[in-house]
Amino acid sequence: MNVLVDFARTGRIGPLHCSMPLAEAEDLLGPGHPHPAIRMRPDIDGYPHAWNGLELVITQRLVSGIWIRLRPGSTTKLPALVLPDSESYPSSVLREDLIAGLDAVDCRHDVNDRLTFGEQSSILTQPADVCAVFFTPGRDDHVPHRERLYLGAIHKRAA
Repeated sequence: MNVLVDFARTGRIGPLHCSMPLAEAEDLLGPGHPHPAIRMRPDIDGYPHAWNGLELVITQRLVSGIWIRLRPGSTTKLPALVLPDSESYPSSVLREDLIAGLDAVDCRHDVNDRLTFGEQSSILTQPADVCAVFFTPGRDDHVPHRERLYLGAIHKRAA
């Protein structure tokens, strides 16, 4: 939870931030797994390099977006730089738990109207402008509270 709250509050994950060179990120994380489109056309922009549950979107060899993707009821692996001393962690994060974590550190957040509809909810944090998207679990997601909203992704894009 601390990693998610810190990211939402600062827009950074440790030393990782938007606008840093991909080479610098790879020095910190090791080589990522490029999206198949990048393998076909190395000069293509806007596709992620992944380190398990962490994705960095790359545009002109710079980090243009940072994503952590979660699947309720399972575990997510993150690089040691992001989550030291842990190879994986439970990825069932309730909306109210993340909101409580943000409130505890006085991180302002507002409803993101563009991504709030149906059984999906989203918030934007300020001043970091990090977006968190919550949804009800799918039928194959093994969670204790099927009617509640779980974090599916938290991300930041370069301005």
